[in-house]
Amino acid sequence: MNVETANYFKTTDGEQIFYSTNFSSRELTSDDTVLMFNYGLVCSNHHWSKQLSFFDEKGYKILIHDYRGHYQSTGKSQLENITFKNIASDMKELCDYLGIQSTVQIGHSMGVNVALEFARRWPELTKKVVVISGTAIPVYNIMFDTNLTEQVTPALIKGLSKFPTIFKSAWKYGGGNPIVKKIVHHGGVNVDTVPEEFIEIYLNRLGVLGPELFFQLIEQMNKHDILSYLPQIESETLVIGGDQDKVIPNYLQKLLVKELPNAKLYLVRKGSHVPQVDFPSFINERIDLFLTQSL
Repeated sequence: MNVETANYFKTTDGEQIFYSTNFSSRELTSDDTVLMFNYGLVCSNHHWSKQLSFFDEKGYKILIHDYRGHYQSTGKSQLENITFKNIASDMKELCDYLGIQSTVQIGHSMGVNVALEFARRWPELTKKVVVISGTAIPVYNIMFDTNLTEQVTPALIKGLSKFPTIFKSAWKYGGGNPIVKKIVHHGGVNVDTVPEEFIEIYLNRLGVLGPELFFQLIEQMNKHDILSYLPQIESETLVIGGDQDKVIPNYLQKLLVKELPNAKLYLVRKGSHVPQVDFPSFINERIDLFLTQSL
């Protein structure tokens, strides 16, 4: 993406939110719709790299940002304030600051929770929604199609509390461990289409964020009450899932389509939890078709 603006925005509660756009706010008109990308649980905008370049070349106006507590944004010292409600509010304030009056909310994995939270709170700012590999029900019940997360997470939190130095070191440097890379590579993406380099970048950036933030956010995913609000989200929505997603089973994409009033499903053959990384050309073209139908 050709960056026109990379800056910080100060929220009403004093956090600095980093954002980048491929447009200047002075160029923005009331007729412009901005694509707003929201990444997943302890992920980064690297997961959108193929989409950012594609839609930039297509002439779309794009906004990317770091959630509070992530990377170049502040807020990590106040973990209890890193909630979907606050992240969505940060996005709303950022839209107001830049003069954005219409958005397409695009979310992957946990970013689906963020996108839907924004859409339900500010429907007047949400023209369309694209959600990829997300869930509207508590993550403890469904991740990896088991309730294993509910059993393992308390033990991991206890391990962090008892052995913080060892735990944080293992978390930070896991990206350099070939065994960890192989497990993530075979469990999270399509190994035939996604290089190990992508996994290494993901693990290194995950290491920067730290385990405390991971546990805070996975708890937010478990508590998020968005399911009861789905029938109120009337924005046209494209729901995308991989038919081989081992992290968030694709029947949950069908649930989203069932509960959202104006949703359609695109299920990607041989797609993993990150179909936008597995098959970027297919995903980009399908999203572009969805957007151009009435934008």
